[in-house]
Amino acid sequence: MNRREGEGCPRRNADAVQDANSSSPVIAAFKVFQQELDTKHDKHERLVKISRDVTIESKRTIFLLHRVTSVPNADDILKEADVKLDAVRQKIGQIAEELRGEDIFQFHRAFTAGIQEYVEAVSFLHYIRHRSLISLEEINASLVFMRPEKVDDKGSAEAPQTGGPVLTFQVTPSDYLLGVADLTGELMRMCISSVGNGDIDTPFQLSQFLRQIHDGFSYIGNTGPYEVSKKLHTLRQSLGKVEDACYALRVRGSEIPKHMLADVFSSRTVHLDTEEGVV
Repeated sequence: MNRREGEGCPRRNADAVQDANSSSPVIAAFKVFQQELDTKHDKHERLVKISRDVTIESKRTIFLLHRVTSVPNADDILKEADVKLDAVRQKIGQIAEELRGEDIFQFHRAFTAGIQEYVEAVSFLHYIRHRSLISLEEINASLVFMRPEKVDDKGSAEAPQTGGPVLTFQVTPSDYLLGVADLTGELMRMCISSVGNGDIDTPFQLSQFLRQIHDGFSYIGNTGPYEVSKKLHTLRQSLGKVEDACYALRVRGSEIPKHMLADVFSSRTVHLDTEEGVV
């Protein structure tokens, strides 16, 4: 008799189970965990999208800067590069806003690729202007953003939320080192382009500069981040190609017409890449 009464009331049993679940502290705790994980995942996806935009615009800036070797007046190109990098900094400001109050290293993988590309672009521009390496402090000094004031429905401006009106983003030392390591590849391409345009002095300047960067990375050795030791091999390849070009200029420069230098060095570069398995 009792069994039939229990079998005839499935809705009552389900309601009782639901009431028990809603009042369970374990279920309530896991609902909080679910909300936290969903919030973290959404923030991660937004950071990945912003980092992708930073990477794309930084690459476009680098492609633009490579034109300085083929124009008589590079001021217009440098000004255009400044405008592009200002737009990239605004994107990095969005990353800083997303990371406000968060542990940066929880989301570091989401945006590290874009920051490395930005470091590569801004250091390339700095070298073209000043023939020196930009420091980490100089990069971070330019990543200070003013948080906009909110305007309510009545049109009056409200003060920024907690955290102050100034927002900053700090490039980590590892991202800085990885961006500088990628810079050496762009300097190697700049060397070959300069030779093709009849500029004989730039390759020797680049060779000396790349040696200094290589020496700096050699001091780090295996004590730095794992990715740095991986990119050290690429750095050595770029330095070797620039030194090979300087050697050919010094020994055979007087024998090769200037308009043929680019073809000679391009073929030598492809030959070296084939031997190293790059092509």
